Amino acid sequence: MKTEHSIALLCETLQVSASGYYDWTHRLSAPGPRALENENLAREIEGIHAQSRRTYGSPRIVVALRARGRRHGRNRVARLMKHQGLCGRPRGRYRVQTTDSNHHHPIAPNRLAEAPSATVPNQIWVADITYIQTRQGWLYLAAILDLYSRKIVGWAMSESIDSALVLSALSMALIHRDPPANLLFHSDRGAQYAAGSFRDALARASLVPSMSRRGNCYDNAAMESFWSTLKLELVYRRDFATHQQARAEIFDYIEAFYNRDRIHTALGGLSPTAFELAAAESRTASRRSPMGVEPLRDAAQRTHGRGPQRATGAPLGGAAGTRAPSEAFPFSQDTSRKPSNNPKTN
Repeated sequence: MKTEHSIALLCETLQVSASGYYDWTHRLSAPGPRALENENLAREIEGIHAQSRRTYGSPRIVVALRARGRRHGRNRVARLMKHQGLCGRPRGRYRVQTTDSNHHHPIAPNRLAEAPSATVPNQIWVADITYIQTRQGWLYLAAILDLYSRKIVGWAMSESIDSALVLSALSMALIHRDPPANLLFHSDRGAQYAAGSFRDALARASLVPSMSRRGNCYDNAAMESFWSTLKLELVYRRDFATHQQARAEIFDYIEAFYNRDRIHTALGGLSPTAFELAAAESRTASRRSPMGVEPLRDAAQRTHGRGPQRATGAPLGGAAGTRAPSEAFPFSQDTSRKPSNNPKTN
């Protein structure tokens, strides 16, 4: 258009100053230091976003940049992401569905509610089952999470929702972690976890059972939070054609991304595996220092501006390292329930 009309006429028609137009063209041909820095930062942000499997929003991008020695404000990062059309996974409503606990199996008390916070790995495990929709039908996923580091230590998938599914997940966790006796194992009241075969497996491993209150999914909030993360960042973004495709992508998400790479805000911007490694190094150093490993978790909590919380949402408390002693039959029989064949539906 400027080849047909004079710059002065165009500026007058568009109600802009000629000097402003020439300044704009100069900035395009010779961008200033700030513009060049924004270009480099935008490329780095795009790379981090791609590595996160398009799941990180500006808060986690800021954490990842700081791990690289780059300190930039969240507003600046958010502005550049918006300009590039990048965003984290939108956190829609995740509807928590609870387990049908109307069965005749004995129920363990909720020991997690009174337990002190975990101070090392393999003190408290929480477990649950969820479902994954595929074109071939439902695929059920059972997982076990270490409450200390939020790491998934055992998992299994099956087309059937039964005790064999949760036993497979437990077997994986026992093989990989070799936990000490009296580890607290918390689950819901589902028939799979209350079945005799699963209770026997816990007893053989010297694990102490604990179960949520009836119809209260928030007693197992950490596990429900993981399900929400898995579904928002993977499941709801896929249309699984087969069970095999779902198995492969869930395996990759848990083992290659969530446990090893994904930034966890409750862990001070570390992944579960990195947090455990850092804690192990801190414990080694504590042999020469009276401070111990607590400064690591305290620093993580200060970084994100909130105090430590139990999985149920209540403040942490109690003396570290104490455990309820293992009992010969640590379940209570509820004779008021009638037998039911209803499967777990969450």
